Amino acid sequence: MIQFLLLGVISGALLFIRDDFIELQKNTTLRETIVSMVVAGAIVGAGLGGWMNDRFGRRPSLIIADVLFLAGAAIMAFAPSPAVIIVGRVFVGLGVGMASMTAPLYISEVSPARIRGALVSTNGLLITGGQFMAYLINLAFTKVPGTWRWMLGIAGFPALLQFILMLTLPESPRWLYRQGRKEETAAILRKIYPANEVEEEIESLRKLVEDEMVLEGSIGEQSVFGKLKKAFGSKVVRRGLMAGVIVQVAQQFVGINTVMYYSPTIVQLAGFASNDTAMALSLITSGLNAVGSIVSMFFVDRVGRRRLMLLSLVGIVVWLAVLGSTFLRAAHNAPPVSDVETRPFANQTCPEYNPNVHWSCMDCLRAASTCGFCAHEGNALRPGACLALNNETRGVCHADHREFYSEGCPNKYGWLALLALAAYIVSYSPGMGTVPWIVNSEIYPLRFRGICGGIAAVANWVSNLIVTQTFLTLTKALGSAATFLLFCGVSFMALIVVFLTVPETKGLQFKEVEKMLGSKNYRPWKRYHPEAPTKGREIGVAML
Repeated sequence: MIQFLLLGVISGALLFIRDDFIELQKNTTLRETIVSMVVAGAIVGAGLGGWMNDRFGRRPSLIIADVLFLAGAAIMAFAPSPAVIIVGRVFVGLGVGMASMTAPLYISEVSPARIRGALVSTNGLLITGGQFMAYLINLAFTKVPGTWRWMLGIAGFPALLQFILMLTLPESPRWLYRQGRKEETAAILRKIYPANEVEEEIESLRKLVEDEMVLEGSIGEQSVFGKLKKAFGSKVVRRGLMAGVIVQVAQQFVGINTVMYYSPTIVQLAGFASNDTAMALSLITSGLNAVGSIVSMFFVDRVGRRRLMLLSLVGIVVWLAVLGSTFLRAAHNAPPVSDVETRPFANQTCPEYNPNVHWSCMDCLRAASTCGFCAHEGNALRPGACLALNNETRGVCHADHREFYSEGCPNKYGWLALLALAAYIVSYSPGMGTVPWIVNSEIYPLRFRGICGGIAAVANWVSNLIVTQTFLTLTKALGSAATFLLFCGVSFMALIVVFLTVPETKGLQFKEVEKMLGSKNYRPWKRYHPEAPTKGREIGVAML
């Protein structure tokens, strides 16, 4: 939860950081860098997290992540320039990367198999809850002097609370058993399982760990490179890693973090100029994301991981198509720029504007020198003025009781775009929002779970970085409509790839997942039945 609170709070803070630093108003790449540097830090953090999980345990990794969260929040709150904000974002990113792959792993290893999926989904709910809290924090400080400093700094307090609570929690029993700390393992399992199941679980864990340690054996596997070599030499790990990496990459390439990081900006692209309005409407999308996580908790162990992801992707494709089409319609109906409306602003006119050439609001916003559209007083859909983009012209426009648009143009389709955006979130959250993390907590052999989880998390964050570092640039180069239609096409490809490569792990013990992946008749799109060997076959015919 903490990591996504710190991630989500930048979406609203960015609007005010942009207004405070003039260089950000004219440089979308710098804005993208402020957002995406947390992702760059997360890539390194996820890689370190995989090694630290295996070397020091799950609990110490989470504690170190909390320290990084707190340090990053403090740096950003007191930052005198965009460069220092970026440094703070990197600190936060290191913690985010470590926590993102450690938290679901820790939860899955201290959870009984029958409710493991629901508990990992609870982590997903807390993640979306953190995002929702981030928007509430943003709204709470919109009228306070130093707006964005409070937004970024206050997010450090939950990290401090989590740090204190983690000191009271136990280590993963599976990791402890592998370290030979059997008495500690037994004590923890007695708190997790009913008394009549404890001995059976200890015996199952003993057999699993001993079998794995026999397979490990070599000295080379004590190093990261040795473990990687052995991991890729195993058919089970290769198949599991392919599925795990694919769902993590797909989770990002469907475009979700354009919404999470740039939600208020997207609302402004849809035609709502006010910062306060943009953040208030963004709160709705964040709330829907949290509701979707609750839905996932109830259905992930009933419907299944694979089916939930496929249904989620179908909805994503449909609603991204609707969203892109709506932006396309809005662009074609943007209000024109009027010489009569522009002339009173004299020296504040956009340098590229030529009254003899027909311009719409969209042409104004695409001007090379970076300009904004000052809407008509009383009716934003009527012709307006095209002005140079700076705080002075923004203030003059507002003083004349007009709205100033710098991201998107006024249009009558804005509410339809918001409805499509909300439906996209509802489709994403129960499936692609939480299930990829569940799959990654279940699909790797214990001996390789830390290193494989780290690889998958790095793939997730690299994909995240690509999306966040290019979104604003794409909207400027291609337009909002083409950008969302591009995400729609990528999501359709993800639907096909997930169908062909990701198996169902619902209700399977870890050893049963290994057996499924190692089967010579393995087909990801067919259901595996653990009891199948007694019937003479291992693969069922259920397609989902």
